[in-house]
Amino acid sequence: MPSHKVRHISTVTYFSALDKFRSVPATKQEGVLARTHEGEPGLPRGRNGLPPEAVRAAQRERLLRSVIAAVAASGFSTVADIVRGAKVSRAAFYAHFADKEDCFLAATREGGRLLADRVAAAGRHEPAHRSAEAALRASIAAYLGFLAAEPAFARAFFIDMPAVGARAVQRLEAAQLSFARMTRKWHERARRENPSWPDVPYEAYLALAGATAELVRTEVRHDRIRGIPDLEDTLVALHLAILAARPWRAS
Repeated sequence: MPSHKVRHISTVTYFSALDKFRSVPATKQEGVLARTHEGEPGLPRGRNGLPPEAVRAAQRERLLRSVIAAVAASGFSTVADIVRGAKVSRAAFYAHFADKEDCFLAATREGGRLLADRVAAAGRHEPAHRSAEAALRASIAAYLGFLAAEPAFARAFFIDMPAVGARAVQRLEAAQLSFARMTRKWHERARRENPSWPDVPYEAYLALAGATAELVRTEVRHDRIRGIPDLEDTLVALHLAILAARPWRAS
């Protein structure tokens, strides 16, 4: 952001003004990532409104959330559906995105980044003396809890995204690779504390990422999103069976 354009606005004032017009709850909303503004006023402009930079940032955020809501509600929706939910103009949409696929991929990238950050942070918030298993459980619980709290994002990501096109499929593959790398990093640390745990090939981490995604996808497909956290014990046991050679424990 060029500093000369906002020189007259303090950092606190700028972000406070932007936050005032962030997505707000509406009827039948399904998570923060799918909040829309349909039926509400547009963003204020001009002398008594937000500066242009804040308007553009708020427009983009509204569009990212609106596309998640629109896709989750009715499949790969039209630009008209997206701008209506965001309460911005069609011209504003094309100022930010080339087309609806571009908008959708940006939204799922943002949601995926938030999800990955939540998972990574879960382990860091555990006590310093935590066991490897406790860190694993905390990360899996964070992953499942995020998706349960964001039903529209979960549907858009796990059900609609594979049908969007080649770029979306690549995004899904990249997400699985990212979680495989996170699991490998955890396992490498865990093996220093538990030398009896087996060394496994990278494909094992990738298989666990795929199995986790497929179990979640099944819950989403059968409209059991709120129950996704119930997968925690199964996923912890699955990871420990492969990565710690631990016999499966009956629940």
